[in-house]
Amino acid sequence: MEHAREAASVEARAEQGARLHVGAVAATLALPGQAKGEARYDVRLTVADGARLDWLPEQLISAGGSDLRVTTRADLAPDARLVLREEQVLGRVGERPGRLTSRLTLYRAGRPLLDQELACGPGAPGGWDGPAVLAGHRALGQLVVVRPEFATDQPSATVLDADGSAALTPLAGPAVLVTAVAPDALRLRRILDAALGRLA
Repeated sequence: MEHAREAASVEARAEQGARLHVGAVAATLALPGQAKGEARYDVRLTVADGARLDWLPEQLISAGGSDLRVTTRADLAPDARLVLREEQVLGRVGERPGRLTSRLTLYRAGRPLLDQELACGPGAPGGWDGPAVLAGHRALGQLVVVRPEFATDQPSATVLDADGSAALTPLAGPAVLVTAVAPDALRLRRILDAALGRLA
């Protein structure tokens, strides 16, 4: 999917008792457009009681000169299950990245479970490429797993990768968040796949 200065949206809903797996066959490429301004890409997910949604798209690549804001919101019923993966790659090979702003919000039973935003690339707030954020890595991602069982048996916070580039963080609810950075998309996918194998 190509993005020029416009808005695009995607919605997915898993009804009560259903199991829905959503993937993609190719990466999404954010390209510079002819018009000035920020392009938008909005994702809205809804998961009913007893349902499970696996939202596993391919990477989003922020090409040089692009300016894209991605917002993902998931609304979960109390007994819903969710596996959500986001992966972003800053620039193609040998290319500086465009500007990419990504916000992820999760609500469970109408209450906030997670709300975070990250901006990278030219014009983003200073420090995004520094040691406290990306530390020079070009690929970043996160994995959110929501399971009712985590209410009583939640994994503990831990570093997942030998070099400290991935961590698992329990959330204030039956959910965990895995965040990771990597030098490239292949390494990032391996880290997140290994984390999912532990949590599935």
